[in-house]
Amino acid sequence: MTRKTNVARLLDQLKIPYELKEYTVDESDLSAGTVAEKIGYPIRRVYKTLVAKGDKTGVILACIPGDRELDLKSLATLSGNKKVEMAALKEVQPLTGYIRGGVSPLGTKKKYPLYVEGEIEQLDKVSISAGIRGCQIILSPADLIRAAEAQLGLISKDE
Repeated sequence: MTRKTNVARLLDQLKIPYELKEYTVDESDLSAGTVAEKIGYPIRRVYKTLVAKGDKTGVILACIPGDRELDLKSLATLSGNKKVEMAALKEVQPLTGYIRGGVSPLGTKKKYPLYVEGEIEQLDKVSISAGIRGCQIILSPADLIRAAEAQLGLISKDE
């Protein structure tokens, strides 16, 4: 039986349709490629959420396809920072409420600006973390953006 996470509850509250996909977690490999393989989804549709810090704005989230690396210079430009760096692993849980391998762009402890890879709009469905390791949420990009806007109050798409 699938557990309801805070992310699923948020989507329920907003009446946004989604599908939960559970998988067995391998603590030694939390990569998006492994997640994609385990849920039977193409890696370009499995979006990972990364926690970064800007020199002017502080914490920001980036949601990018699992087969991509985060372009820190582009994120800095988009977010109005001169410099952006990845948050230290030990900071991820205190900042977001999520552990590595379970960070979702939705349902974070605090409201942070979210930047989503612009290509997401070309897809019909994407997968994001449900907020725990071992569970992904499948939903439309438009619904992901709508949920983020509702929860976070602001969102920007990387063109």
